[in-house]
Amino acid sequence: MSSKNYCFSSESVTEGHPDKICDQVSDAVLDELLRQDRKSRVAVETATTAGLVIVMGEITTNGYVEFQKVVRDVIRDIGYTKPEYLFDYRTCGVLASIHEQSPDIAQGVDNSKEHEQGAGDQGIMFGFATNETPELMPLPITLAHKLSKRLADVRKDGTLPYLRPDGKTQVTLEYQDHKPKRAHTVVIAAQHDENVSLDKVKKDILDEVVKPVCGNFFDSGTIVHVNGTGKFVLGGPAADTGVTGRKIIIDTYGGRGHHGGGCFSGKDPSKVDRSGAYMARYVAKNIVAAGLADQCEVQISYVIGVAKPLSIFIETRGTAKVPIEKIEKLVADHFSFKPVDMIKRLDLLRPIYRKTASYGHFGREDPDFTWEKTDLAKKLRSEAGL
Repeated sequence: MSSKNYCFSSESVTEGHPDKICDQVSDAVLDELLRQDRKSRVAVETATTAGLVIVMGEITTNGYVEFQKVVRDVIRDIGYTKPEYLFDYRTCGVLASIHEQSPDIAQGVDNSKEHEQGAGDQGIMFGFATNETPELMPLPITLAHKLSKRLADVRKDGTLPYLRPDGKTQVTLEYQDHKPKRAHTVVIAAQHDENVSLDKVKKDILDEVVKPVCGNFFDSGTIVHVNGTGKFVLGGPAADTGVTGRKIIIDTYGGRGHHGGGCFSGKDPSKVDRSGAYMARYVAKNIVAAGLADQCEVQISYVIGVAKPLSIFIETRGTAKVPIEKIEKLVADHFSFKPVDMIKRLDLLRPIYRKTASYGHFGREDPDFTWEKTDLAKKLRSEAGL
């Protein structure tokens, strides 16, 4: 890091954003299949546009999905329940086109006496952690997610009943000496009913969303932009096409850490895009929680059909408290990155994924998010001699 003082921005979206609708549908399908068959192989993509949801992909399973029900339940729970939204769970069309996973892939991924379970694809995955928040996450994405979640909460609990499901947030944080100091700018795009004035939306969002979430990081100099065009009535799939996997930076670290490019939603844990990224976060978080570094990023790379990763790279951005070689040895001693071991360690064959599909896969206080545990931090710290 060359400069100690700078601004950094991250964004989030609400659960009603079209791309996030698709992520949630894809993961709801995955959950339904894992409930019935833990060995399900799932790679599901969803697309949505005006009046239509399309579910596509490859599935090999002994379970069964009633796609109409799963899709409509997700859309209803998000809040698309009124015809005036021009997209609602009762009337939207639902199409599904599903086929089996290629046997050419299955022979390298499935576990057998002759073959150890290999990675579901080639690729690179990253995990990141920093001690600038209690969640060991970057503060800009943490605040952006909390703002998005708050938009949904005040809509659903009736505090701001005129809000509609779609929305986006963005936080620009000012850092001094690499430490977060204050919120420089907060951006909110909140879909709303017709005949609600911009002044009312601005005041309500400031009082009920921005100030409660930003707390002491909000000050008299913080710039706030609410609905920059002056109006946001038409939103959701009626205004914007959505696709699974288009919010990968929002899903992870808000741009603060690297990203390998693969999305998470709709993929069972044999796909290392998901399980590898979760494991990399688990390792990085335990390293930071142990005090071995203020920041840590872990990269893993795989080739399809092979269990052992091709490479593991650990970067602490100059914040390590012990030699990096010691951290690398501790990681080698205590963590396995083979798919079967990651799945077992993090107990990933459970129907837990729909709730990961909005407001971030990391930094969440939920016992089902096993990759957020810091259960090895004490051991790592002791063996590092700290």
